[in-house]
Amino acid sequence: MARVQLKNIVKRWGASTAVERLSLDIADGEFLVLLGPSGCGKTTTMRMVAGLEDPSEGEVWIGERCVNTLEPKDRDVAMVFQSYGLYPNMTVAENIGFPLKIRGLPASEVGPAVQQAAQQVELTDYLQRRPKELSGGQRQRVALARAIVRRPAVFLMDEPLSNLDAQLRVSMRAYLKHLHHSLRVTTIYVTHDQVEAMTLADRVVVMSRARIQQVGTPREIYDRPANLFVAGFVGAPPMNLLRGRLQGGVFEAPGVRVAGFALPDHADAVLGIRPEDLTVMPGATATATAAIEGEVFALELTGDATYLTLQCGDAKITAKGGKALQAQIGDRAGFGLDTARCHLFDAHSQARLDARAP
Repeated sequence: MARVQLKNIVKRWGASTAVERLSLDIADGEFLVLLGPSGCGKTTTMRMVAGLEDPSEGEVWIGERCVNTLEPKDRDVAMVFQSYGLYPNMTVAENIGFPLKIRGLPASEVGPAVQQAAQQVELTDYLQRRPKELSGGQRQRVALARAIVRRPAVFLMDEPLSNLDAQLRVSMRAYLKHLHHSLRVTTIYVTHDQVEAMTLADRVVVMSRARIQQVGTPREIYDRPANLFVAGFVGAPPMNLLRGRLQGGVFEAPGVRVAGFALPDHADAVLGIRPEDLTVMPGATATATAAIEGEVFALELTGDATYLTLQCGDAKITAKGGKALQAQIGDRAGFGLDTARCHLFDAHSQARLDARAP
């Protein structure tokens, strides 16, 4: 295991910048997730740690060594890719043991190491099968075992669950969480899936346009997004974002009036509120007391909850209600809210304002 430090890393290809002045300190044994949309620089960052890309500027440290000049094979890292990268002509046991074999370990050491790695990912009954005889989840576990068997200082995982169906992704997330708890190996995990980031990470690094937008625990990222990008990217369904103005402690936009903010007047502000922090108020009750009022645009039952979306001027606002919630498209309805659960952002800089009630 090892601490990983990225010091003012820059990666450019000609006039294009993939990573801009990125600095991170990843603790020994930490599970860090790089989260962001395609093209934000997260995979490039991980590839620079692996040695598959050279930084244009800055330093990569693994443990007590600056590894900028080291070959990937000398960095003591193991990678798990989106594509499993298994050898189809080899058995599961041969695939797992291959990294040890090419390092010249004797068969007397390779066999027990393969057995131990297979046991950790629950594949001992499949060691003599070939990849084509396995499910997607089993193939990904073979890839994990092949990484584990080397006992590396750092795991690097590049969207390893992207090729799995929804049910398998859920079970594999739990598997990865438990495996990391057992091994405590420093892990850098790349994904565009914010659910994976929230469920797996000790800390999340949210990236956009080659830059870090926010670093924090999943709870910090979710509860106090640093800017509009993070607010809109993290959360499913995403945070409702409403553009309006703040005057005299009251935020107003079409169909929206929320009082109780202890902030200076702001002519162009954005109010953020998560669907689960809104209370559905149907019919006449809404007209009289709701902070947000509009016409029902959609009603979506997901099984354990119902999502109700209102049309308020040009904005659509979604609330999470109980599974018994009933409404008809075109009805009038409203949402109540607690100001303390709101977020305010500057519409131009997109930075967070302190939106807590007095």
